[in-house]
Amino acid sequence: MASASEFGAEMRRRLEQVEEHNAAALDAAADLLLDRLVRRTGLLLTAGAGHSLIGVNEAFYRAGGLAPVRPLYLPELYPLHGAAASTAAERTGGLAARVLESAEPGPDDVLAVFSTSGVNPYPVELAIGARERGLPVLAFTSRACNEAAPKRAGSTLGDEADLVLDTLVRPGDVAYPDDRPVTAPMSTLANAFLWNLLLARLHERAAAEGADLPLWRSSNFAGGDEANADLFRRYADRVPELG
Repeated sequence: MASASEFGAEMRRRLEQVEEHNAAALDAAADLLLDRLVRRTGLLLTAGAGHSLIGVNEAFYRAGGLAPVRPLYLPELYPLHGAAASTAAERTGGLAARVLESAEPGPDDVLAVFSTSGVNPYPVELAIGARERGLPVLAFTSRACNEAAPKRAGSTLGDEADLVLDTLVRPGDVAYPDDRPVTAPMSTLANAFLWNLLLARLHERAAAEGADLPLWRSSNFAGGDEANADLFRRYADRVPELG
């Protein structure tokens, strides 16, 4: 068992496993986003609940991140607006349908859902509703957690998604100590790691085609505001959260 001082190396080892396990799925996801977001100028709709909303925040309006991203966000889903209330909200059936209807997704859009457990009505119904509208669904989830958690929606996010990026997070999310884990949740780290691996693949593909990949610049870096102004003009009408 790794000691606390050795746990950093253990986390890096686990991330290496995540990268190796998801190599083919990352390639497929990059191909999908290149086609939908660059060739067809669609949007990536991102969604999650609870701490999985950190993944939604990571993907939106971030230096070096994709500009054609629209977060599907409701305050009641975020623990900072009420911890117990956020748990209750993601277990509420019908909420996902209202969110999708309000977003009015276009025919070239893609939905990405972040949910480690992948069993509550909100993420599962989002995936089902998006597919019914013809949108491909990309899931950032843990297959192991999907299998172990109570099936509150009758299905799982992994089963309803078109592509799954598996975080390999253990049931319960915690990672330390190894033999009986009680602390050190891994999902946020794994989600951010997979997202950045996806961005790198997408950039490589766009560059190979000579295509313009719309990426935000840091507003605290020389020329950043000027570079971003064009992206605001291109996407503000379709991404009201940029206002």
